[in-house]
Amino acid sequence: MRYGLTGGFVTLIGAGAYWVTATFAGVAPLAANVIAYAVSVVIGYVLHSRWSFRGHGSRDNLARITSRFVMVSVVSFVLNSLFVWVLTGPLGGPTWWPVIPMVFVTPLVTFALNRAWVFG
Repeated sequence: MRYGLTGGFVTLIGAGAYWVTATFAGVAPLAANVIAYAVSVVIGYVLHSRWSFRGHGSRDNLARITSRFVMVSVVSFVLNSLFVWVLTGPLGGPTWWPVIPMVFVTPLVTFALNRAWVFG
């Protein structure tokens, strides 16, 4: 429940930041994804580590948890970048198309990895 609320919030912040930056600020879609992701990772780490997964698993090794969180974030970033590139590049779609898999696919992947590997 906590992951869903926090993850939903962070996902909407990231997807919204991407879409606004790519659509209204005139930033190239892949560059907008980088900007949005930087914001999302910071917010996500703080909220997930202090609330979503609080009390789940050991917090004895902060360096290990942080490095794993960063690795999961890279996987998530690569997924979103792939969605942005394919949907706005080769398929020539509008900047909002990648928001759909950003909101419905990436969170499922990151939840599974965070729950089992980062905070497990």
